Amino acid sequence: MLYYLFRFLEQYNIPGSHLWSYISFRALLTLILSLLLSAWFGEKFIKWMKRKKIFETERDPSIDPFGVEKKGVPTMGGIIIIVSILVPVLLLCRMRNIYIILMVVTTLWLGFLGFMDDYIKIFKRNKEGLKGRYKIIGQVSIGFIVGLTLWLSPDAVVRENVNIAQQNQEVVVKHKPQAVKSLQTTIPFFKNHNLNYSKVMGFCGEYAVAAGWMLFVIITILVVTAVSNGANLNDGMDGMCAGNSAIIGVALGILCYVSSHIGYASYFDIMYIPHSEELVVFLCAFIGAMAGFLWYNAFPAQVFMGDTGSLTIGGIIGVCAVIIHKELLLPILCGIFFVESLSVIIQTQWFKIQKRKGKRVRVFRATPIHDAFRKLDSQLDVTSTYILKGWPHRPFHESKITIRFWIVSIILAALTIITLKMR
Repeated sequence: MLYYLFRFLEQYNIPGSHLWSYISFRALLTLILSLLLSAWFGEKFIKWMKRKKIFETERDPSIDPFGVEKKGVPTMGGIIIIVSILVPVLLLCRMRNIYIILMVVTTLWLGFLGFMDDYIKIFKRNKEGLKGRYKIIGQVSIGFIVGLTLWLSPDAVVRENVNIAQQNQEVVVKHKPQAVKSLQTTIPFFKNHNLNYSKVMGFCGEYAVAAGWMLFVIITILVVTAVSNGANLNDGMDGMCAGNSAIIGVALGILCYVSSHIGYASYFDIMYIPHSEELVVFLCAFIGAMAGFLWYNAFPAQVFMGDTGSLTIGGIIGVCAVIIHKELLLPILCGIFFVESLSVIIQTQWFKIQKRKGKRVRVFRATPIHDAFRKLDSQLDVTSTYILKGWPHRPFHESKITIRFWIVSIILAALTIITLKMR
């Protein structure tokens, strides 16, 4: 709203109105506004939730080796995050941008899905929350909508990068003059190569392009669902998910900026995506919301984000990566989420396999994997055998685990950016 107001005032030479045309100005302003709004609204929200006695299910202090008791802590803190993202975005973004529309729809869609899960847990006293199949349907649906929109929208185009050999054998990266619908995506580590989904489906002959778009939609669904669930699993310790997500948001913001700048896109040998610079503004709102939420969510937490926040966070990250054709970088960038999900899958499937043989064998002390670092020997199931019972050697305090996971996320984020130049 403010963006369009000041662009209108610019034609009357109002001092300072031209600043709103700069992405850097709007992005930093969005970051500040989102952070302040998150901190201010967070305080009001927590006090209101406590007055209404809307609390997270009480956690047994015996679960924590340090006896940390968490009672009377409000949940649904994801509402703070969603409000702190959407208000600055509505004020400072170009809302006619197809990418911003997709990000807003994703935020609202998954926010509502997570809210329903938290609502059932709290008000219906059902610890299972929303049934798993409904969560999957919701995640698959938004993934399908995003993938189909990027396929059919005439505004979702790119200028593909090509390598031109000069007479001195030097290779110069150029971008095609025409913006087109593209099925290419960036491959990490491989120089001068992008993955083309239509070539993957080349066996379909004359229908290879259509089949490639169908594959793209399927990949989008898988990415959104996987990252959303990974963020949900990572939300198990105070400040864990919010801190990791803020770091991932910074890396994504850098990727969006270089993808929207033809000079930097040539330097990094990646596709130039017109109008994707608005995603930088959105991600600054995302980062500011995460930082402001950490004001209350850092140990000891005064509020939990709940599924309202974690499902939304993962969806935002996944959709943003797909839009800028960097979804294949997510296993590196979201390595923490990936390992958390993988640990649960390995633990569950291995236990099922061994149970059919009449054995009770688990791989890890606990899952998601961050719980294994604070599990005491006395808390292990005495009827089960643990393959990695001796790892880790001793329990760690929750805050130490959280900070170490943040450090790993910083390393992975840096590695993700480095992979572009390593190509």
